[in-house]
Amino acid sequence: MLKTLAISNYRSLLHLVIPLTRLNVITGANGSGKSNLYKALRLLAETAQGGVVNALAKEGGLNSTFWAGPETLSRGMMRGDIPIQGTTNNKVKRLKLGFAGEDFGYSISLGLPSEAGSFFSLDPEIKREAIWAGDAYRPASTLVDRVAPIVKVREGRSWKVIAQHVNSFDSLFTQVADSASTPEVVQIRETIRAWRFYDNFETHANAPARMPHLGTRTPVLNHDGCDLAAALQTIKEIGDIEALNDAISDAFPGCSLRVALQGGGLFVIEFSQHGLLRPLSAAELSDGTLRYLLLVAALLTPRPPPLMVLNEPENSLHPDLLPALARLIIKASEETQVWVVSHSSRLVAALNQSPECHAIELEKELGQTKVPGQGMLDEPSWHWPDG
Repeated sequence: MLKTLAISNYRSLLHLVIPLTRLNVITGANGSGKSNLYKALRLLAETAQGGVVNALAKEGGLNSTFWAGPETLSRGMMRGDIPIQGTTNNKVKRLKLGFAGEDFGYSISLGLPSEAGSFFSLDPEIKREAIWAGDAYRPASTLVDRVAPIVKVREGRSWKVIAQHVNSFDSLFTQVADSASTPEVVQIRETIRAWRFYDNFETHANAPARMPHLGTRTPVLNHDGCDLAAALQTIKEIGDIEALNDAISDAFPGCSLRVALQGGGLFVIEFSQHGLLRPLSAAELSDGTLRYLLLVAALLTPRPPPLMVLNEPENSLHPDLLPALARLIIKASEETQVWVVSHSSRLVAALNQSPECHAIELEKELGQTKVPGQGMLDEPSWHWPDG
């Protein structure tokens, strides 16, 4: 479980360090930085997939993701006594992302190349990476340290260099992960790779979830929901069928769900409603009903991930479905750490009924995303490695 997330110099997140629990709800007004926080977590996940540089390129390049305000906001600027103005940059610009879990912590620092002369001179470079034991970085607790192209690992009370020419665009997860010499790298890499993000369920007339598909056992729902019927049938056969039935009856009293097998091994959904003479197929369901079924399949997975992130799951749902969705999310958080990014006050209020719910409300002050009332002494302990 992640206990702390830290972000520096990413869009509106000039400096943000937040504590995390099993169930985390990110909320706030439009433009407060919820999407930036979500994107930063996605970037962090890309480090383990080897795609962080490409992901930044899709955002317009590293320069466009840097904090656009002054390097420091003086008290006079914060009070409004003096206008917001640029100051001399005393620090090299770096985008920094990191987290601390129950066993290990990890951070990455990205910057622009120090030398020009290449067509790829705008590509971000990985300047520093570190893995440490415990909940906060300290030089004494560091286990793996990467400075530019050189990676070293702790060996007793000394250090051993294991790589000297790591590519500037490759994370140590793709370069030095070895179960014998760097087990911490392998463990963190596999943990991050197991994170799941659901933010793009399509429910239009030609959405993948509405079409019959050849079914195979599906303990993990695809991010686009194309294997919805197979995922629901997998829950029925090897998952928590009672929880599945409860989730359907909680949201749609008197209704039932089954998966039918058509010719050629095609799986189709049959959704029975009181008063109808035949069940409805996925193609006939309303957008809200289909989206709810997709969330059911994602949250009741027989293979719970270490982290599941739901971005605005309330989209297309009728407000009356939100309490049932909240109960489903709360149940899922018993098995996996859950993040919910939401605009819906009703969903947030329903989630807050759980004593495990940790609500993080964001606001923006002078363009900078902050957690209201969180001062330096309220933040979790966090230190960035130099570089």
